[in-house]
Amino acid sequence: MKLLYSIHKYDVSLFTWLINARMHATLTKSARHISKTGDGPLYGFIGSLLYWSEGLSPFLQAILLAFVIERPLYFVLKNSLRRNRPQATLQNFRSIITPSDQFSFPSGHTSAAFMMATLLGFYCMPLMIPLYCWAALVGFSRVVLGVHFPTDTLVDAILGIGTALFSLGHFII
Repeated sequence: MKLLYSIHKYDVSLFTWLINARMHATLTKSARHISKTGDGPLYGFIGSLLYWSEGLSPFLQAILLAFVIERPLYFVLKNSLRRNRPQATLQNFRSIITPSDQFSFPSGHTSAAFMMATLLGFYCMPLMIPLYCWAALVGFSRVVLGVHFPTDTLVDAILGIGTALFSLGHFII
């Protein structure tokens, strides 16, 4: 319990520093746009494009399996751990956007972005670094917008990558 308190204390300090940094206002507009790329429709579009071009290929099956695992895992973690969002935790703080649910951990945007970055990067290796940069920006944008603490997104990067690797192991590797 003491370790969790220490992590939370560090998390709040890092979050507060970022929110109060001079660059925060400048980052906010970009963060809104980057965050929207992780909303979900992009993933449906990619899946549709793959289905149209390759049918139900092993790669598309790996993507579908990854989402079938990641979404319920995300839902169970979010509703059992119930970590409050920064707005509910910090006095006199308002997030930039209104989140779709009450709890902060896990960040569905971040886990899905890292999951897709891993899957698509496996499919097209030259895009791996840009895809991971995009996924990291999605996670960072969620912190900038004030709806997640930094460790929410860090753990979710691991969750997304792990889910993708598990799924790839069943259909591709």
